[in-house]
Amino acid sequence: MLKTATFKKGKINFSDTGKGRVVVLLHGFLGSHLIWENTIANLSKSYRVIAIDLPGHGSTQNFGYVHTMDLMAKSVKAVLDSLRIKKYVLVGHSMGGYVTLAFADLFPDNINGFCLFHSSGYADTDDKKRDRVRSAKVVKANYKIYTHEVIRNLFAAKNLKYLKKEISFANKIADKTSKQGIVAALLGMKDRAARDIILGLVEYPIMMIIGELDNVLPFEQLLEQSKKIQKQTVLYLEHDGHMGFLENPRVTNKALRKFLRKCF
Repeated sequence: MLKTATFKKGKINFSDTGKGRVVVLLHGFLGSHLIWENTIANLSKSYRVIAIDLPGHGSTQNFGYVHTMDLMAKSVKAVLDSLRIKKYVLVGHSMGGYVTLAFADLFPDNINGFCLFHSSGYADTDDKKRDRVRSAKVVKANYKIYTHEVIRNLFAAKNLKYLKKEISFANKIADKTSKQGIVAALLGMKDRAARDIILGLVEYPIMMIIGELDNVLPFEQLLEQSKKIQKQTVLYLEHDGHMGFLENPRVTNKALRKFLRKCF
């Protein structure tokens, strides 16, 4: 059952499952809390799992023309403050990882650790920024075609024929993302600041999950970033792309559980 928290005179929707130490799951672009279905079922056996619909995604409304990563991080804080939870581990997938880094920058005292699940501390390159702007124009013209192409690209090419059910599941969630929400997220990601410096500064554990066949973020770049982390855990998925929790749930769930024990 979805719960709500107030943010900027609007509502942020989230699920709250299990008991114990708190793990916060932040989905990626075109996702929602539903994308974490398998992860929630696994982790909630041992932890209290909060999975949030970020602004413009899932059942959460839009809060303007651009959803910056800082705005999204503040919406996450609003949820956790409403529950009176002070300490937690954040797990952010892709865009959710950008939000996680913004959160770590803005609210450092609340974090026991975080996981960048197919995500990066670097800002967009100039080419990537131009691509985001082009994508926003495509979305305005025909967003269903756009979202399905994006989802397909998130999976490793060699996994496409084996994971039709998972791709369909991700597409259904993406289809529920509003046109305005998609554009606001694209522009927010385009303008985000580099925050890789955080990886080397903090003393709590950080995990990076990296897919060798990731079409979105080059694995070499992510491995390079991982070397900055003081207390690092790296899960390297040789056969997977940008959707490890759907492409390889058994391995990623096991690794997350091991990482969470370090954090708590």
